Amino acid sequence: MQTSLLVISTALKVLLFPTYHSTDFEVHRNWLAITHSLPISQWYLEKTSEWTLDYPPFFAWFEKFMAMFAAHVDPKIVQVDNLGYDTLATIYFQRTTVIVSELVLYWALQRMLTVMGNRPLQKIVNWSLILNPGLLMVDNMHFQYNGFLYGILVHSLVDAKQGKLLRSGILFAALLNFKHIYLYIAPSYFAFLLRAYCFENSENSIRARSWISAFRPLNFLKLGFSVIVVFAASLGPFVALNQLPQLAGRLFPFKRGLTHSYWAANFWALYSFADRIMIVLVSKTPLGQYFNLSLDTAALSATTRGLVGDTAFGVLPTITAQHTLLITVLLQIPSLISVFRKPSFDRFIGSVVLSAFASFLAGWHVHEKAILLVTVTMSVAIANQIGASPSMGSGAAGALVESKSGSTALTPRDVRSFMIVSLAGYIGLWPLFFTRQETLIKVLITVMWFVVVGTGLDQCIPKPAKDSGFSSARRSLLRHFTTLERLYVFGCVPVQLYVNLVHELVFGQEQLAFLPLLLTSVYAAVGVVYGWLLYSATYFSSSKALEKKKTR
Repeated sequence: MQTSLLVISTALKVLLFPTYHSTDFEVHRNWLAITHSLPISQWYLEKTSEWTLDYPPFFAWFEKFMAMFAAHVDPKIVQVDNLGYDTLATIYFQRTTVIVSELVLYWALQRMLTVMGNRPLQKIVNWSLILNPGLLMVDNMHFQYNGFLYGILVHSLVDAKQGKLLRSGILFAALLNFKHIYLYIAPSYFAFLLRAYCFENSENSIRARSWISAFRPLNFLKLGFSVIVVFAASLGPFVALNQLPQLAGRLFPFKRGLTHSYWAANFWALYSFADRIMIVLVSKTPLGQYFNLSLDTAALSATTRGLVGDTAFGVLPTITAQHTLLITVLLQIPSLISVFRKPSFDRFIGSVVLSAFASFLAGWHVHEKAILLVTVTMSVAIANQIGASPSMGSGAAGALVESKSGSTALTPRDVRSFMIVSLAGYIGLWPLFFTRQETLIKVLITVMWFVVVGTGLDQCIPKPAKDSGFSSARRSLLRHFTTLERLYVFGCVPVQLYVNLVHELVFGQEQLAFLPLLLTSVYAAVGVVYGWLLYSATYFSSSKALEKKKTR
């Protein structure tokens, strides 16, 4: 099954070669040229193109490795001044490198499915990640290398599941030096590895007076030294060149605004939408005078807002980078406390998911593509729960079931939160593909994934007791969804019909051009926020329930 899915996914990705590619294609071609043609001392100084190198050094070396082959395919690919070069050979070469690099993810999934057990249900996770619509759209159409990077992350998580904690930490440290977006989940890794690897009796609470005796200084030194070595290998050459400030400036461009040009489906999309509504109400109705609301006229001409500079709001208070950092940290703290108190893998992977959620929902200048960090880690959490579920045996559906490994079995609420967040997040990626040719493709791969994975996960939920009158005929994709959740899922249809068809027929391409983007972002944000609330409730309620069960 695994091999056939790999063949199918590879064939599909090859068929996507001619589809639209974004400016990220030229970004990576330029990075091939920079790392191949220039000495390391110029990598983070070169700015012939506006698409300067702004990933950490390990990714730069990855580009240099691929550039060795690119130079043989077409030497013009690796010329720094050959801007916008996208011949057919260039396109085929770069798209092929994405597919080949994704073998790291395939390998990681093989390990994950073996370690987490329940082999008859492995096809569910395979569909969820090997044919993940987010990765297909962002990597194989838009153009990036997320599959390769998430492969490293999954390897690290599998090591954590197996108890190979030192290797897990080393892999994650390496991942941070490939792409710094994974700093979003670094607090969860820090809390888990510190508690589970550097203290004894990690599965149980440690009394206050025994912290010193439980501390394992040798493990602490091994972990710290290993992480330092990884960062030294990455950053050391640039420290020697006295270029660390320049490198940091490339990696963390804080001059950008709160929101990206396309609003990511997060808190700030809803906040920006509320501000636009407030602007209309204050300027067109007496509400402004009644509630003594002032209007910042400088924000009236702002629409997408957020490409560069500060984001202006017309009525609501301005949000700064410091505000987003504070909110993100506050949202992460509860799960960090939970995993530090009792660092089981269940709590760890849940904390990783919630840290990804917090950073996506409340972060500064978040890209819509960052939702993949949420959906991929949720997929690993789901795989872990499938492995803990009784193999189609009995047990009340929705009840808290704990396996011998300490993992909780899959529940309807887990499936609902995962499917709603995934659907909303992937629809939130659709505005990246604005040409007519890609409309049918993005819709089909998302809908097919939702139906196949959703139906499969329904089969993974433990059956209720025989006396409950359960009938297999009652199984359906949305069987466990509430009425409001079903309305949300089906509501995507009219919203996207308006966005992709009706709006242009009524207003044309120029008038109210940002309205379709706004509707997509806001509708997707509602689903992501709802899914986050659902997942949070499940995570903290299951943790408390297991604690009570163990104390009896």
